[in-house]
Parts: sequence; structure tokens; C-alpha cells
Amino acid sequence: MWKKILVGLIVGFISGMFASGGGLLLIPAYIHFFDSSEKEARATAIFCILPMVLVTAIFYGTGNYINWKTGILCCIGGIIGSFIGSKLLAILKGKYLKLIFILFLIYSGIKIVFF
Repeated sequence: MWKKILVGLIVGFISGMFASGGGLLLIPAYIHFFDSSEKEARATAIFCILPMVLVTAIFYGTGNYINWKTGILCCIGGIIGSFIGSKLLAILKGKYLKLIFILFLIYSGIKIVFF
């Protein structure tokens, strides 16, 4: 049970900090095409992702694809992690956010390619 909550916490933390998922595409687009700051791009991406995620969740929920026990436990950690991540977003300077984001992408790429 705690492992699932921890996974949710980590994913929520990353999501809160970096707007993972659709945010990986939205953030650079906001920065490069709309001259948004790092913080504004991340916050706007989170805002825009919410309706997309709700639609997807409804689709999967009505299709009986969701493992509800695992999902609920991960959500508990995810909510806490999102809160922490979004608070750090407000505190950290843009250059540190960019560095953390780049390191996260490199780590993710290595993990996907080699593991």
C-alpha cells in the first residue's frame, strides 16, 4: 500500500513541478511560441492538461480499464506530491527549474532507452 502511495507521491511531485505528460510538449511551445516565462508556461500547462486528463479518465473509467485500488492509493500520494511540487515551482528561480527539467528529461530518456 505504501509503495503505491509513494509512487503516486513521486509522480505527483514530478507532475506538479514539470507538468509531465502533455506538459512536456506544452511547456516548450508556450516558452518558444508565446514568450511565456518558465513559471507561467508550467502553470498554464497544468491548467490546460486538467480538462484533457478528465476526458481521458472518464473514457478509461467507463471502459473498466482502471485498477481502482491502485489508482486511489496513487492519487493520495499524487495529491500530496502535486502540492509540494507546485509550491516549489513558486519558490524556485527559472534557471533552476530549467536545469531540473533538463536533468529529468535526460534521466527519463536514458531509462526508456536502456531499461
